[in-house]
Amino acid sequence: MRIIILGNGGHSKVIQDMISSLKNHEILAVLDEKYTDEKQENGIIYAPISYLQKFLDDDVKVVIAVGDNKIRKQIVYTINLKNEKYVTVVHPSAIVSSSSKIGNGTVVMPNAIINADATIGEHCIINTGAIIEHDNNIGHYTHLSPNTTLTGNVLVEEGAHIGASATIIPGIKVGNWSIVGAGSTVIHHIPSYSTAVGSPARIIKNIDLGIEIS
Repeated sequence: MRIIILGNGGHSKVIQDMISSLKNHEILAVLDEKYTDEKQENGIIYAPISYLQKFLDDDVKVVIAVGDNKIRKQIVYTINLKNEKYVTVVHPSAIVSSSSKIGNGTVVMPNAIINADATIGEHCIINTGAIIEHDNNIGHYTHLSPNTTLTGNVLVEEGAHIGASATIIPGIKVGNWSIVGAGSTVIHHIPSYSTAVGSPARIIKNIDLGIEIS
């Protein structure tokens, strides 16, 4: 499988390493707006994102390697590809239940665990060492940072960002586009467009509603 990666920052470096570790996967191009023209290094094309259509073919898939949830969604809407053109990238060291479901464009990083009947949306980041327990439901464009722990039956809605080493107890809902701070322990529901920190986590501010893209 030939893959085009959109974005070439730090998050993209990890995804490039992941793809390189997979058999029968090849990086065709890395596209980023920091490039003004097309060049080639070590067999990989580097060019602006506006060159995407030039390199797309029937056997080429795309992954968006941008850590910011909002920007990732903006790119999806801007380039307007069919859902099946996006590849799901799972590192070989990740443990993924056969009964789980993972959406197109999502990346599952080294040593992550996704347990029975968990559902992961599209264009999510399941970062290094994150644990998603049974029956979790993770919405599109979310980011679970390194070493987060989501216990059973947790609902994380679209665009939410769970900080590094945060823990969410069973049955909790984290609303759309909310942020849970690093190291927090979430024992109460978190409303949409909120920032919550601490142990136990408490809401410290509301997020600008403009983050949501219709």
